[in-house]
Amino acid sequence: MKKVLITGVTGQDGAYLSKFLIEKGYEVYGAFRRVSNLHLDKLELLGVADKIKLVPFELLEFTNIYRTIEKIQPDEVYHLGAQSFVQLSFEEPIFTADVTAIGTCRILEAIRAINPEIKFYQASSSEMFGNVLTSPQNEMTPFCPRSPYAISKLFGHWMTLNYRDSYGIFACSGILFNHESPLRGLEFVTRKITRSVARIKLGLQDHVQLGNLDSKRDWGYAPEYTEAMWLMLQRDKPDDYVIATGENHSVREFVEEAFRQAGISLSWTGEGVEEQGLDVKTGKTLVSIDPQFYRPAEVHALMGDYSKAKNTLGWSPKTTFKELVGIMVDHDLMFAKKSKRY
Repeated sequence: MKKVLITGVTGQDGAYLSKFLIEKGYEVYGAFRRVSNLHLDKLELLGVADKIKLVPFELLEFTNIYRTIEKIQPDEVYHLGAQSFVQLSFEEPIFTADVTAIGTCRILEAIRAINPEIKFYQASSSEMFGNVLTSPQNEMTPFCPRSPYAISKLFGHWMTLNYRDSYGIFACSGILFNHESPLRGLEFVTRKITRSVARIKLGLQDHVQLGNLDSKRDWGYAPEYTEAMWLMLQRDKPDDYVIATGENHSVREFVEEAFRQAGISLSWTGEGVEEQGLDVKTGKTLVSIDPQFYRPAEVHALMGDYSKAKNTLGWSPKTTFKELVGIMVDHDLMFAKKSKRY
């Protein structure tokens, strides 16, 4: 039985990847921060919490990383752990860099010292592309990161390539574009939208406040993206791959589709921070703009070209944008009905 270590196991991707690998017959070790409250809700929702061997793992501490990997001797390491909230990275840039950038280097160095045969997956991000001049973006598109988070991810991305070239480690970077699900954290705009729509539909909330409605992202379904991670480590040679849908949609489109899935039509009035989304039937304001949710440096539009993943890994997205929004809205409606505190 193969052994795998997953950092960030309690997050969206960690939970879906754990379920996927358990079903593949892996022995799964899930890394969590000892100093944090251990939230297993995502793993419990997928029915795998009791099937994972949880191990304390601190990305800021090399000794802990080294000893954990040395003890487990995993066949594969999937590095998903990070300070992954872009907005927070502007407020905590040094912490973000230490965890997200140097944390990746610490794991790679431990693998190099313990056993270079361990396969390594790095969770890179489409945010590394930043202000792009060409679209769609592929593996050869130049990077221009626009946040401390994106810069930290780019460090980890290049470090992964460096350890691959310098030490022969089977190290892959998955440049994943935005991928969502009902397990997405509430701090992310997509989940904030679908949860708010569900609560508004049920009369538990009056409206939702958002930032830039015109930012465009390439949104896919998270469980499909975790399968792509595994496929990368099953190849004969390591490489880097863009994982995306090849479409992009604005935050405004996401909002409109989420309300539509809940049976509510929106109309828009005003401009800039004065813009509002109104219920077509009642005229009530359901969406308003709050400048605090704007980023100091905005990334306006991202869209990925997944041709390499399709041709080499046999991977393609299956869930459409409307289906994705519907999955998330249905989930949040179900949970909001169960608990008024949701």
